[in-house]
Amino acid sequence: MITPPNQGQPIIDATGNMTQVFRAWTQGVSRLDIRTGAGSPEGVVTAPIKTLYMDDAGTAGAILYIKRDAAIAGDASQGWILV
Repeated sequence: MITPPNQGQPIIDATGNMTQVFRAWTQGVSRLDIRTGAGSPEGVVTAPIKTLYMDDAGTAGAILYIKRDAAIAGDASQGWILV
């Protein structure tokens, strides 16, 4: 879960550097990754765990997948599950 910084806290410190809370938030947001394509990503799209994939063709109700496994039998394009 990405928790946003408290709005009452500064995002930079006295030296002009990002505060630790703001740095953690920006790193979490930058790791969000939603990919799109037509059809299932299984065996086709290589991605890290927790990546989301939207099938913009939307055939047979298969629309959103999540990368659950890092690799299956060494294949990093395997390990997607339909959500």
